[in-house]
Amino acid sequence: MLPLEGIRVADFTWVWAGPYAAMVLATFGAEVIKIEGHKRPDMIRRGVTGWRVRDDPTAIEVTAIPSTGFHALNMSKKSVTLDMAMPEGRELARRLAAMSDVVMDNMRPGAMAALGLGYEDLRKLRPDIIVLSSSSHGQKGPYSRYEGFATIHQSIGGQSYLTGYPDDGPSPGPNDTDIMNATTTAFIIMAAIYHRQQTGEGQFIDFSQCEGVTSLIGEAVLGYQMNGVIPERMGNAHPKYAPHNLYRCWGVDRWIAIEVHSDEEFAILARAMGKPELASDPRFATMEARKKNEAELDRIIEDWTRWRSLERLEDELRQAGLRVAMCQDYRDLYADPHLRARGAFVTIDAPVMGKLELVGVPWKMSDCQPVFRPAPILGEHNDYVLRELLGLSQTEIEELRRKEVIL
Repeated sequence: MLPLEGIRVADFTWVWAGPYAAMVLATFGAEVIKIEGHKRPDMIRRGVTGWRVRDDPTAIEVTAIPSTGFHALNMSKKSVTLDMAMPEGRELARRLAAMSDVVMDNMRPGAMAALGLGYEDLRKLRPDIIVLSSSSHGQKGPYSRYEGFATIHQSIGGQSYLTGYPDDGPSPGPNDTDIMNATTTAFIIMAAIYHRQQTGEGQFIDFSQCEGVTSLIGEAVLGYQMNGVIPERMGNAHPKYAPHNLYRCWGVDRWIAIEVHSDEEFAILARAMGKPELASDPRFATMEARKKNEAELDRIIEDWTRWRSLERLEDELRQAGLRVAMCQDYRDLYADPHLRARGAFVTIDAPVMGKLELVGVPWKMSDCQPVFRPAPILGEHNDYVLRELLGLSQTEIEELRRKEVIL
């Protein structure tokens, strides 16, 4: 039995951070019901990697079939379509929320309350409900009405300023910020579920994605508080250790990471390079000297690595006891024997696309194994939600469909 079996989640989130958090809960066994508007479905469902089944790009069948990115964020969920612009859609959403243990959204503050789905509305329907709202800046404060995506959150949260090279500007990364925030919110929800089991109390969780980013760079913030120094961009360098960088290897865009933590380790590296004299060179004999002459040392190391096979070099230096790792591209990740041995990838049989191999979750549980199912087709579980959960008759469902409240 999975830990969250018996827990129902009404998932009003879309794009990245919210859907991945809900998928984590589904992985732990929760019944996650994704609520989308069929006239304005999740934009990731409409991703360019999706499949078209008709020539008309506006046809509903195009957006109904999940894109590959949508599968990666929404596996093992159910889907119901409700037009929240219509009173019937909002009423059905409220009824579904009242039957759920957890309600999640990542909309602008006030949007759910305007639909009658705010925490104060929902706790009247179910006093022990757990509601999480994951917004860009949180529910209160002068910036609370501002929207944002990962790049905005990284920049305001302080991470972008630290990322990049000393002679260049801030360099925000890809959507990893969304995934880290999603993992955080999934953990918070599970903590709230545990709290409810102990006390019977529900919770309102106000999560700021910008503050979520700041929580990941606590040492930089604390350093400024203690000494007044603003940490600057360092590329792949380290404040103390040298060498500590990525070095080009033979081939197209092939790189190896090498970091040395002591003079003894540097002597091992120097011997592996066939240049044992570097360990006694006054420019590199001590960590302080290596750090002072880091640019020259990096040039010498890369003059050596750039003519070496990445895989063979990694194995050779690891066997020597050094801290090294190949910089893997996506081809390397899918072929990685360690990830294969851990079962890091899961295979699903997706509608239209057939079998897809996707990244699972990065943890294993000793006594239970989650089953990953394809992300749902838009409205795939309308009958289940409307008939079995909400108790509507077939006549009522057909009337909702006629009015375009549902797909």
